[in-house]
Amino acid sequence: MDVPIAANVLGVTGAVCWSVQLIPQIIINYRRHDTTGLQPTMMLLWACAGVPLGVYNIVENFNIALRVQPQILTFLSLLTWMQCKYYGNKWPLTKSLAVVTPVAALMGGVECGLIFALRRARHDHVEWPITFMAVLSACFLCAGVLRHYVDIYMERTVRGISFVFVGIDAMGDLTSLISVFFQPTLDILGMIIYGSELVLWLGVFACGGYCK
Repeated sequence: MDVPIAANVLGVTGAVCWSVQLIPQIIINYRRHDTTGLQPTMMLLWACAGVPLGVYNIVENFNIALRVQPQILTFLSLLTWMQCKYYGNKWPLTKSLAVVTPVAALMGGVECGLIFALRRARHDHVEWPITFMAVLSACFLCAGVLRHYVDIYMERTVRGISFVFVGIDAMGDLTSLISVFFQPTLDILGMIIYGSELVLWLGVFACGGYCK
């Protein structure tokens, strides 16, 4: 089904959701001065996911919203990870910044280098590295969510995570998944990426309801 307007509107909506999803979690962490139950591994995996996702979206020449979204995802994920270390592990603020800053710089450098490398690969008609970036990003994102399933299983409850954050993220996955159906050609890879994370978040919602 080729409906460009619907595809663009839904795609931008998904990008906006993914750009602001972590803000409720960051606010809750700040107000509580506690990150118990929030998995720092998840935040670090999500920060890593922003690198290949940014490469993929930029090399594919997607709209500005989709190019900027991975950068926001990485920034907010690193900020949340720093909160986990500051509140959870009682790191001093100076140590937290001293660790996060070079990590962020390294991620930015890797993303920039990969963009040039993959543009060269595309110029040489080599497409698989671009597809690999999309798959790698999806793996990082799903692995981050799955880390919470481990905590849910061990603690028999859903703790430390904002359900507003979960809802916004799930909405981003849903709108992006629907947008795929309005593209000129059906993107099976996109369906798998968006659909898999949506299912995982719905599972977190279900676990939250069950544990209560």
